[in-house]
Amino acid sequence: MAVTKLEIKSRQPFAGGKSFGKAGTYEQLDGTAHFAVDPELPANGVITDLKLAPRNRQGQATFTADFRILKPVESQSGNHKLLLDVLNRGRQRALAYFNLAPDRAADAPQDPGDGLLMRHGYTTVWCGWQHDVPETPGLMRVAAPEARTADGPVSGPIAVTFQLNAPAQVQLLADRQHQPYSASNLKDPDAVLTVQDYDDAPPRIIPRDQWSFARMERGRPKANASHIHLASGFEAGKVYQVNYTTTGAPVVGVGLLATRDLVSFLRNEEDTAASPCAGSIQHAYAFGASQSGRVLRQFLHLGLNQDESDRMVFDGMIAHIAGGRRGEFNQRFGQPSSVVEQSTSSLFPFADIAQTDPETKRADGLLARLAAQNKLPKIMFTNSSAEYWGGHAALSHIDLAGVKDLKPFDSVRIYYFAGTQHASGTYPLTDQDANNGAHGRQLFNCVDYKPLLRAALVRLDRWVTSGELPPASRHPRVDDSTAIRPERLAAAFKVIPGVEFPAHLRHLHRLDFGPDEGVITKLPPAIGKPYPNLVSAVDRDGNDIAGIRLPEISVPLATHTGWNVRHSDIGGAGQMLRQLGSTIPFPANRVEREDAGDPRRSIDERYPSKKDYTFRVRLASQDLVSAGYLLVEDVERLVTQAGERYDMFRSLARSVPRPVGAGD
Repeated sequence: MAVTKLEIKSRQPFAGGKSFGKAGTYEQLDGTAHFAVDPELPANGVITDLKLAPRNRQGQATFTADFRILKPVESQSGNHKLLLDVLNRGRQRALAYFNLAPDRAADAPQDPGDGLLMRHGYTTVWCGWQHDVPETPGLMRVAAPEARTADGPVSGPIAVTFQLNAPAQVQLLADRQHQPYSASNLKDPDAVLTVQDYDDAPPRIIPRDQWSFARMERGRPKANASHIHLASGFEAGKVYQVNYTTTGAPVVGVGLLATRDLVSFLRNEEDTAASPCAGSIQHAYAFGASQSGRVLRQFLHLGLNQDESDRMVFDGMIAHIAGGRRGEFNQRFGQPSSVVEQSTSSLFPFADIAQTDPETKRADGLLARLAAQNKLPKIMFTNSSAEYWGGHAALSHIDLAGVKDLKPFDSVRIYYFAGTQHASGTYPLTDQDANNGAHGRQLFNCVDYKPLLRAALVRLDRWVTSGELPPASRHPRVDDSTAIRPERLAAAFKVIPGVEFPAHLRHLHRLDFGPDEGVITKLPPAIGKPYPNLVSAVDRDGNDIAGIRLPEISVPLATHTGWNVRHSDIGGAGQMLRQLGSTIPFPANRVEREDAGDPRRSIDERYPSKKDYTFRVRLASQDLVSAGYLLVEDVERLVTQAGERYDMFRSLARSVPRPVGAGD
């Protein structure tokens, strides 16, 4: 096997030795997985630059990755199923999504939340796959080998794009404080810095003598290969891109092999001395959200769900809030954390089934490799409204002309979580993010979609193990006019007092980086015709019509959207806040509605009492249970939450009759 050793460095009780029903107590194992893979094997041939990695005496490329396993102490007490949670920038997310556990620091003990995964008996696994994760305690990473030729380390072009929420003179050449690719030549006359007023605006070149590869030390710029300094300062809200040459190319794609091979090892290795899961795993699932969901899409597109021995690795997957995109996960000088649209993350294909792009004449499908072998796992693609307003999610199920619905493979379900933003909404309501300085014109979207994910996992498991079909796909469609172009909705939102509709709507373009997707030769890329962008139609309150509508959408107290607009104090007027949505409360009563000139009915005009409101929420929740989109155990939670939010929204509406941002 590709895993040569599991080095377990610590073994401890999980959650203080708490017992989780029939599964009993759990233990947490942390350590390092050692890998050795043959670059000449066809199963590994899709990994960019793997053949340039150093090799051991057996001709194998070697690398290591951090891992963590949560498993029942008595393996036979579990459900014999493994859930891999694809790390998000080195962080674990499954317990927050499925167990409703609170977020904690990466190096803090994990909170079991309500224990859903443990109560069901899952062995939950994490494996480092990203090479440039910051050196922060608790984050998990892969130690990737570096590609080398006979002439030494590899050099080549790279582009780093950034948009700041506050003015600055210096910027690290990496996203979110990740490990940067250093400039090869600090005086490189061919390095180019451009600025745009917004993503698709014409770029303007900033003269080379006005910026440098440097950082500030003692109030003065000092040469530094990992930072860029602009004497006049970077403006908040502007989009900057620096193109330069770097040297040193980690084989980024080994992170995908680590994901594949650790899970294959845990489900197939029978030696109890080698594997803590020996003989106990019968099925394996994968979950990834956002960046991690895009990792799973890339994993599928490369056909990596078959291991070196041609065995299926994952029986099922949930790729969440990934939209139609992939990522720089198998690219020379790849930046796995980058979310910019003008990157290889935005390349065709988008849909699971094969299509031919009428402009480029290229034919491909996300699952083309696996479908050709008739080896498709069960897959659920789940998205929020934000991925549609981001300009790409509809491409996963609508043709490249934007005029026809596509029929996915029978093994695929596509679910749209109506009226939600990228990250599941939480309380208290706010319009600012202290972590990154984001500030919206409206309150951020507060709809919590996690109950839908909990049900999706249960239905995926039944689909795999017993053949019980999950609910039908539910998403915006062309044939029923629930998928429309976003500009058609401007009038529906502009009538709401204080609401600013985005001036610059997002969409992807056809991009040409050269003939090899893994090794960029055109930078910046040649930009071609844009792809269509479609979003859900809305009702008279501005809430999404299509998709799975949680009670907060079907029995609303506010308008909830997948978009928000940058506040003037962080620059970028008229631009959408990336991945953030809005919550725009209804007026509390008729007087407030009339005073504000709000066309939406007030809360009191809709619901005669709190009891009436929570009763309607219960009925809506039970309908979702009957349809298979919600678990019975989550109904009471939704009803209790609805009562709390009823009180809060009525109070908020009285104190803030107009949405945040009005009058700015």
